[in-house]
Amino acid sequence: GSLYVSEYFSQSAQKLSFYSWYGNAKLFHFHVPEDTVLLRWLLQASRGKGPECTSMEITVHFRHGAPPVINPLGTRFPANATVRPSYNISITLSSAVQNTTFVNVTTPAAGDWFIAAHLPEAASRIEVKGFSTPCPYMFQADMFVLRLTDMPVLEPGVPMPHTVVSPVKPLHVKVFVPKHAAGMRFELRSCVTSEHKACAVRVVLGSITLPQSFQRILTCTGNINCSLALDSPPWEKWLQIMVESLGTANASVSVEMLASFTVCRPGSASSFLTFISLNQSQASARPGSAGAAGSSAQSAGEAPHNMSGQRSSCLQNQPVVREDLDVVSVRYRLLNGPSVPVNSLSPTLLLLNLNTGMDSGGSLVVNLLLNKTSVSLANATVVACVSPASPVLSLNATRNCSTAFSQGYPLSVGTSSAEATLIVLYPQTSDWFLSLQLLCPKGQGECNTAEAKVTVFTYLTPCFNDCGPYGQCSLLRRHGYLYAGCSCKAGWGGWSCTDDTKAQSISAQNLATLLLTLSNLMFLPAITVAVYRYYLVEASVYTYTMFFSTFYHACDQPGIAVMCIMDYDTLQYCDFLGSVVSIWVTILCMARVKKILKYVLFILGTLLIAMSLQLDRRGVWNMMGPCLFALVIMIAAWVHHGTKRRHCYPSSWKRWVFYLLPGITLAFIAISVYAFMETNENYYYTHSIWHVLVACSVAFLLPPRDKHKKPWAWPQKLTCRYQICQNDREELYAVT
Repeated sequence: GSLYVSEYFSQSAQKLSFYSWYGNAKLFHFHVPEDTVLLRWLLQASRGKGPECTSMEITVHFRHGAPPVINPLGTRFPANATVRPSYNISITLSSAVQNTTFVNVTTPAAGDWFIAAHLPEAASRIEVKGFSTPCPYMFQADMFVLRLTDMPVLEPGVPMPHTVVSPVKPLHVKVFVPKHAAGMRFELRSCVTSEHKACAVRVVLGSITLPQSFQRILTCTGNINCSLALDSPPWEKWLQIMVESLGTANASVSVEMLASFTVCRPGSASSFLTFISLNQSQASARPGSAGAAGSSAQSAGEAPHNMSGQRSSCLQNQPVVREDLDVVSVRYRLLNGPSVPVNSLSPTLLLLNLNTGMDSGGSLVVNLLLNKTSVSLANATVVACVSPASPVLSLNATRNCSTAFSQGYPLSVGTSSAEATLIVLYPQTSDWFLSLQLLCPKGQGECNTAEAKVTVFTYLTPCFNDCGPYGQCSLLRRHGYLYAGCSCKAGWGGWSCTDDTKAQSISAQNLATLLLTLSNLMFLPAITVAVYRYYLVEASVYTYTMFFSTFYHACDQPGIAVMCIMDYDTLQYCDFLGSVVSIWVTILCMARVKKILKYVLFILGTLLIAMSLQLDRRGVWNMMGPCLFALVIMIAAWVHHGTKRRHCYPSSWKRWVFYLLPGITLAFIAISVYAFMETNENYYYTHSIWHVLVACSVAFLLPPRDKHKKPWAWPQKLTCRYQICQNDREELYAVT
């Protein structure tokens, strides 16, 4: 009997996120070994036990060969991108804290498999870190495989007798598809049952790939021979064949299988010979190999000029060099020049190598440009197919670019439309092929001698068009696997940030920038009050905050109305630092402690705030901590002043009614707007309101100047400069 081996693969759990872009989807990457007959996913989802945890629906996507291309938000893809829907399931976490789901895949394709999981669409409200505790939703994927260790090999052209023991034990065999295989024919003959009844078997050719599966099923009944012909089987791959008995439980079935291939030999030189022909001078410089290299190069160089030899072959192979530029960034260069000759008798073939295992996380872009002067026929069209695993060799018959076990992507250029572009998002790991052929309308006999020149520009890029002006291309990582995604801004959406359904207009972007920057000018009254009352240190802090908040928000804008005077991270840090330090110095100034103690607290607090912001810039306690500590100092100082004077401090009711209460009210309203009202849509005006309220509250809360300080007398100080220096000691210590 057959020997089965089970294997188990596990990955660590990941915390799920609400979906707004592809970076929110958590990716799991597995490798399914060869000869796997059964694959079982164990999907475990769980949530926290707190009151903030509610019932939640988790969406899980599966794909073979590349990360799944998903569209949970229903946005538009780029114009030239062909997208097929992903295979997904939903897991609901309701009353149960944990959910376990199994997904079975029989005869799965070997190689990379990917799982992506995410929560529903993210809410637009901006959560302040620390004010609320989000519910943790965890997801883990484990993989079980059942592998056949001694799967029989079906040799091409050799009949192979086998026995299917029972319907519950199907027969698994495999056959290796050679390179340049144009077609495959599978025959099942001499079918005999142990009970001498009518033979009934089902043959399944190929493996399951998600989201689309292209398995071919052949049902054979009776004793007659049955066969199945396949066009363009996957080159240099093992093809699984499963034979199931449809008879009674105890009856065994004996069959004979035969697989045969038709091979298509390329008509042009291989890339190696072409490479030698490009370096004839270097080859001839070495006496030991000059003769062999020279003769090979000569035959290779003559091949393109031998038109009759080319036309007799079934395809013309064009050598392509893969040039790695960066992570998920590849350029394909044609050795014979950017333009390739295309005729009507046989397709021109280009090999695009994407089988390194690290190429599936980007976008494959194929651009065709027809040289109109090269086509002598007015109505002729160059049709092309981009397909994985095997090329489309009969473009005149197959317009939908389908091969035996995959579905390609069609392209066409003609005199009316001379340029065509195709974008394949997350291309699966495989050898990809570009096939081109010239098609002419019926009745034009001169089409056989016609030839078109097509310029081919092909490359792999992390993000198509670098996500455009309203997106940012981010390189994402799951363990050692790298892939890219677009994070959109200014209301734009879609895979490459090309969906302008909810996009902000230019005027709205300008308005947002002006509101967020000019609202900081409301610090000018606070600065004026501070200077008038001799709080020069506080005034300098407010000036610092106003400056960096203005230019941080000018740099932070999502659209095109952006101006960055320095690095974005530096501007953000300085804005956050200035905001917290402004609150710190204002409350300490209200405490009316001794000057030396106040300035020590100013410096020490600023240093501690700078440290905490470096640790966690968006933590709520970076603002709340200094505020609460300063309030404790202020209340303690006020209590001390009140007990010393034996009445309430501040003692003036006007101070409370016209300054302190309005200032405190404005501060509380500002905190409420900042913490509970800001969303992605209203951010530009709610945050502007926050700027205005905070700046106004500072102007109200600053205490009056010290009694010994005289008001600024500008004319007097400008004319008699020596009077600027006053004897403060006499004023401070004079006996009254």
